[in-house]
Amino acid sequence: MLKSSQSAEHPLDAQGVWCQIMRRPPPGRPALFLDRDGAIVEDTGYLHKVDDIVVIAGAAEVIAAANWRSIPVIMVTNQSGIARGYYGWDQFKSVQGAIVASLARGGGRIDAVYACPHHPQGKGILAHPDHPARKPNPGMLLEAASALALDLKSSWLIGDKSDDIEAAKRAGIAGAFLVATGYGSAERQRAATLATEAFEVRFGRSIADAMMLPILASRHGR
Repeated sequence: MLKSSQSAEHPLDAQGVWCQIMRRPPPGRPALFLDRDGAIVEDTGYLHKVDDIVVIAGAAEVIAAANWRSIPVIMVTNQSGIARGYYGWDQFKSVQGAIVASLARGGGRIDAVYACPHHPQGKGILAHPDHPARKPNPGMLLEAASALALDLKSSWLIGDKSDDIEAAKRAGIAGAFLVATGYGSAERQRAATLATEAFEVRFGRSIADAMMLPILASRHGR
């Protein structure tokens, strides 16, 4: 068991998962969960340099639309590059801070960030065959729901991999939106098989197309 490190530097839980809450919404709100690489920013392959960040067009606007509707925006990202030793939490923090700042300049506010470093091919204590926080497992979504008292049944997720969609389904949320950016085009067929009567899967070219999602078309809290 890892020791908890709830500090401003590295807000890690007892399992070594990054759990950063910037703003606590009123309880009972549905959330918009967002994958990071490939959905919010271009997937450059183990992104760990601020200079490599490219925010995908429309990301800030979609996030701002959720903010306006009092919908918490929660980033949930796998970061196996940390387990593999490609970069550390300091580099993750710098990149994450720059992404959040860029989105804020476009009017979009992130309320919380969860990042799982564990991977089967990781090193040391971060090597794990199937960590519950690593998507497609729903651990990060469930942890956010518990910490922020979210309404999961009315929540949605935006991601570029079928693992994102599966994590959303296993968390029991209303639906997920697969974008064609990142790995999305190659993942569409498998993602489509995850749809059920209780779990909706939609598709779009990029996060900009998410404006038509039910969670953003409603007027929660307004």
